[in-house]
Amino acid sequence: MKRFGLIGHPIAHSLSPALFRAGYDGRYPYDLIETPDFEEAYSRFLAEYDGINVTAPFKELAFAKADLLSDECKAIKAANLLVKTPEGVKAYNSDFLGVRMWIEEMLAGLKEEHPVCLIVGLGGAGKAAAEAARSLGMETILMNRTVRSESVRPLEDFRACFREADIIIYSIPTAIVQLNDLTDSDFAPGKPKFILEANYKSPSFGSTFINRMAEANPMARYTGGRTWLLYQAVTGYGIFTGKKPDLEKMSAVL
Repeated sequence: MKRFGLIGHPIAHSLSPALFRAGYDGRYPYDLIETPDFEEAYSRFLAEYDGINVTAPFKELAFAKADLLSDECKAIKAANLLVKTPEGVKAYNSDFLGVRMWIEEMLAGLKEEHPVCLIVGLGGAGKAAAEAARSLGMETILMNRTVRSESVRPLEDFRACFREADIIIYSIPTAIVQLNDLTDSDFAPGKPKFILEANYKSPSFGSTFINRMAEANPMARYTGGRTWLLYQAVTGYGIFTGKKPDLEKMSAVL
């Protein structure tokens, strides 16, 4: 029987085992392989598992270990899913695949001829989101706490960029003070505006912010990190098994 798991540290809190069991009615084993030593975790994968999910702090190390790289991994230079194949270990990035799936759904609700996507935070998740937006032909604004390139905007520009963007993908793990600077007009009343946040454990967009946005613009929509987790799980687990998991049962876990 095929076996799957998750490597990273710490991961005791992970929802991945519950999602995987729900998606396949418990037909496949799925374990947490928790160790701060990447080489130890990778050795266990090679010895005992057919595929593994990879989370912090191992995504770049997993990318470097793979024998084969998916197109999105080549662009992002990070992997969060490794699968054994007859040709060797292949790396994928299901953050990219899951975010792309969400963006495609949001684009169906936009009427802009040239929609704009703002990516706030350029860690591993942010880079995957940026590549997903680009792959769909969106104009992409990159923003980060640390600015090392002319193509990246500083947080001081957040309000102006938020106002311009149709889709905002927020992957900074904490709330930035610039969120407090937004006014009702920044939520673009009368047109759709969509926000996706990566962090599902301690989100930066609380109920006060979400309610205020809904009052300012009933067409605006906030999507929390559990949906990001769900979409990357759906796309990644399908790669693992070759079978589509049950999205409805996985959603019930969240």
